[in-house]
Amino acid sequence: MDTDATPLSATQGHAPRRRGKLIVVIVLVVLAAVGIWFAQQYATTWSTAGGAPQSGQFYTCGMHPQVVQDHPGNCPICGMTLTPIRKQDTAPTEASSAIAIDAVTIQNMGIRTEIVQRGPLRRTIRTVGAIEYNETTLADVTTKFKGWIEKLYVNTTGALVMRGDPLFEIYSPELYSAQVEYLLATDPSNKAGMDMSSLKAAARMKLKFFDISDEQVVELERTRLPHKTLRISAPQDGFVVEKMIVEGQMVDAGMRLYRLADLGLVWVQAEIYEQDLVYLKLGQEAMVRLDYLPDREFRGRVTYIYPTVDERTRTAKVRMEFHNPGYFLKPGMFATVHVTSELEPSALLVPDMAILRSGEKTTVFVALDGGRFDPRTVTLGPQAENDMYQVLSGVSEGERIVTSGQFMLDSESQLRAAIQKMLEPKTSEPVEPAGHEDRTVTPQTPPAGTMTGAAAEEATAMKYICPMPEHVSIEYNHAGQCPLCGMALVPVSAATLRLLQPGGKLLYYTCPMREHSDVRADKSGQCPKCGMTLIPVMEAPPPKAAPAAVPQH
Repeated sequence: MDTDATPLSATQGHAPRRRGKLIVVIVLVVLAAVGIWFAQQYATTWSTAGGAPQSGQFYTCGMHPQVVQDHPGNCPICGMTLTPIRKQDTAPTEASSAIAIDAVTIQNMGIRTEIVQRGPLRRTIRTVGAIEYNETTLADVTTKFKGWIEKLYVNTTGALVMRGDPLFEIYSPELYSAQVEYLLATDPSNKAGMDMSSLKAAARMKLKFFDISDEQVVELERTRLPHKTLRISAPQDGFVVEKMIVEGQMVDAGMRLYRLADLGLVWVQAEIYEQDLVYLKLGQEAMVRLDYLPDREFRGRVTYIYPTVDERTRTAKVRMEFHNPGYFLKPGMFATVHVTSELEPSALLVPDMAILRSGEKTTVFVALDGGRFDPRTVTLGPQAENDMYQVLSGVSEGERIVTSGQFMLDSESQLRAAIQKMLEPKTSEPVEPAGHEDRTVTPQTPPAGTMTGAAAEEATAMKYICPMPEHVSIEYNHAGQCPLCGMALVPVSAATLRLLQPGGKLLYYTCPMREHSDVRADKSGQCPKCGMTLIPVMEAPPPKAAPAAVPQH
């Protein structure tokens, strides 16, 4: 009995030990689960409420800046190593969006700057032109009678003829009969006693209508013999560009026999894109180069801008005229056209590489003291030569702007702005407890007399128009002179623009200043109070009739 009792008591002593170990394991598992739950809650609270760790160091992904953590690691989206976010040396303020970067980082980014300067607003337009005949110097040689070509004096296309040179001789029964009639009317042996002056005048007029020259009529009177053929001469100087006849050919009245072209003055037709038409003016100098004569240029003038645009190429045709000594400019050739236009002698210019375009917003970075960079929204004007743009507002002369590395600055400023918004405590309305039945949100209305958003922007936006009623339909974004009549453009507000109805009935002229809206005049002039040019006020269109109400049954 004693021998069996010893192993049983040992087995009973090991049981409490196993239960103790099991309890310890269970406690550890529970603590781990609670720790993981608290960590998740902490992360969620930090991401939603804007909490931050005491160290203030965050890490983000270069490809996904929305990923921000308070510890190093890998991006959960792409797996890239997270990089630390640099701290600002000074706390950002609401009045400025400038960012500060240390000198080492500026050098690593390859940031280069340039000073904003003034210069002439020039633009050189380069395009291809086609040399054509001057249409005003083309001449066709025709006859007003039917006949047969007896002899050709000019028998080749391209021959140069001068005014009065013989071209061909033609036989025509009608022409022969007209000569006989004239000789009979001028016969001195006719003693019938009749007055032959009227008959002579009619016979001479008939010869003139057949394009017989006065010299040929005098020769006919001298010889008193009708000629079988009539010699036709060149009506002007020029080259024969078309020859439609040969010897012995029968021709009808009105048939084109020759076409002559004077190449002393030729046209160059150039295709100009519609956005470049603003740089062209009548009388402007143009330069032309030819591929087969690279050592010289030809100077001409812009003489006509056609009123239509090609629907396929979106270009307008511009005509230029060039004198052609030596006939180097040959119709049918292609030429390289250069037109330089100067819109303003002194304008504020920035390089194209300094401009960041994002939709309707255009931004440049201005370099400030202490390694700070301020993003500025600018308003651009026309493009100038050497990849420069005119700046109408946003920067001033003498400021230094970033011309290289601004894309990295833009990414840095957007990232820091996003993090700053996330870290700032939110001043939202207290959240109603769950289960609250009244969930109606009352919108906050601005105080009376104030405008916000688009209404305020519309009220402050200014446009410029010409004071002439015929030109009031064109609005400009900048001051200057009307390109149609040369009058100075006047500023008007959006409210005033709504009163101006192009093409409507003119009511009166008034001052564009709101304080002087009581000034009214019957014709254009100056405001007697401030001296500004009066603008026309047109009759408003009649309001649209409201649809008739449908009776309810």
